[in-house]
Amino acid sequence: MTEIDLSPLRAELKKHFQKSMPNSNLEYCLTCGLCASGCPASDIEGMDPRKFIRYLVLGQDDLLKNTNWLYSCSICQRCEYACPMGIHVGRFVYELKGMKPKELRPKNLQKSCELQKEGNSTGVPNADFVWVVGDILEEVHANEPEWADLKAPMDKVGAEFYLNQNAKEPTVEPEEMVFLWKILHAAGIDWTYSSKWWDGANYCLFSGDPKDWEYVTRMQAETVDALGCPTYINTE
Repeated sequence: MTEIDLSPLRAELKKHFQKSMPNSNLEYCLTCGLCASGCPASDIEGMDPRKFIRYLVLGQDDLLKNTNWLYSCSICQRCEYACPMGIHVGRFVYELKGMKPKELRPKNLQKSCELQKEGNSTGVPNADFVWVVGDILEEVHANEPEWADLKAPMDKVGAEFYLNQNAKEPTVEPEEMVFLWKILHAAGIDWTYSSKWWDGANYCLFSGDPKDWEYVTRMQAETVDALGCPTYINTE
């Protein structure tokens, strides 16, 4: 059983959320634990969604502001789906992430966000991405004659589908890209990559900065619109 020290009771966060999110149902928690049972981040650093809500209700502001569990939460919303009272746990977590100064956020996460604002989360030059796609396609053509007509279009204007890419694959396991190309080819899908803003992730979402998140999303969306693709396939 966890003992909670009520001496640093502040509850400023609770007041903030009650004002900024009047329909968040914060006070409705039954402490049933259903949120924790479906959470992939339960028990990481001794925290889970149920404990998170209890600490919030009990005014343990300093504890919540300083826990790195916030960044273990991907805001998948399984907790909200399981909650019989409809408490919006993910919205609390997201705001708390953003309240933390950038220099105090997990360094690798924040670095990925900063890199992504420049183009992609790995910092790989766009020209390298284009080269890797072409090189891997040549290997398939040379080694698998049954796929001699396989294509990996780049910047194809008017393609029916736009495909983004997990940035890790072209940098460390480029052969993994081929499986999806083959599926799309076999299905007769008209698709294309873009030579810029091709990274399918958005680490700025997980760092909790709405301006950074919006910027990356907008740049990706504008790229798709410029190509005239009606459908966006997000591999992330």
